Amino acid sequence: MNHEQLLVGFESSDDAAVYKINDDQAVIQTLDFFTPIVDDPYDFGAIAAANALSDVYAMGGTPTLAMNIVGFPNCLSPDILKQIMHGGADKVIESGALLIGGHSIEDEEPKYGLSVMGMVSPDAVWKNIGAQPGDTLVLTKPLGIGVLTTALKEGLIDDETIRQITIQMATLNKLPSAQAKALKLDVHACTDITGFGLVGHALEMAVGSEVSITLVSESIKYITKAYELAEMGIIPAGAYKNRAHANNKVSISESASEVVVDLMFDPQTSGGLLFALTSEDAERLLRSLSEVYPLEAYIVGQVMHKMDKAIYIK
Repeated sequence: MNHEQLLVGFESSDDAAVYKINDDQAVIQTLDFFTPIVDDPYDFGAIAAANALSDVYAMGGTPTLAMNIVGFPNCLSPDILKQIMHGGADKVIESGALLIGGHSIEDEEPKYGLSVMGMVSPDAVWKNIGAQPGDTLVLTKPLGIGVLTTALKEGLIDDETIRQITIQMATLNKLPSAQAKALKLDVHACTDITGFGLVGHALEMAVGSEVSITLVSESIKYITKAYELAEMGIIPAGAYKNRAHANNKVSISESASEVVVDLMFDPQTSGGLLFALTSEDAERLLRSLSEVYPLEAYIVGQVMHKMDKAIYIK
């Protein structure tokens, strides 16, 4: 779609749309919602809200307004819906945005999420394309959420692991985004890791940037219990779909751990930000986050000149 004010559309499968208002302001627009991923209604609302807000952070913006998107069955207590929306509202407040109502419909199962508007300077928009050869890739959350939420549905994880993944999914990407901006880092590309997994979103970045990307399996951070379950063969269907979709564009070294590779294709919910930036800026970001960020950010790979395959896993 060509429009002089539309800075980011759907051409590169980016995280949100960006529309220029004037030389100093542009609007970021996104929405996301899904069915419950954990059993606790409040936690579900918080996770869904964090997931929706993440798109604004991935574009380098600041959330300003949010509206609820709700589907809810009449066979469940309204108190459950109240808890879901409370979780979402608290996360919007944490982001600094305003929650200004929304829309609900009767549905067969609960669904919740947000439509979010954010603001950004037109010359400071981060896109999922623009990675340059020599760039370092930094990821701000460990992998394994898809494996663990699949196991949760089958009652295969303990309360401590449930608490761990709930905290991780409900953690906003606000701080990594804010730190990168405060340090005035030259972010060449950025995206958040969600349903397509690390490999799928890195693939979009590589193809759109006309480069190749090397992902280092030994550098991948993952939730320990996720590795144990993946080793047992508990892999979500989405991971197999992600792998099939990327198959002919990805080269996987025989030396790479098959279990870790599975986790690299694992679909994430409210995953971390994937930054492409110079090695110097990557180190500055990691140092800064190590002092203030509750999760672990880490280097996952490098950007190379375009080669035969878009992604190389070693």
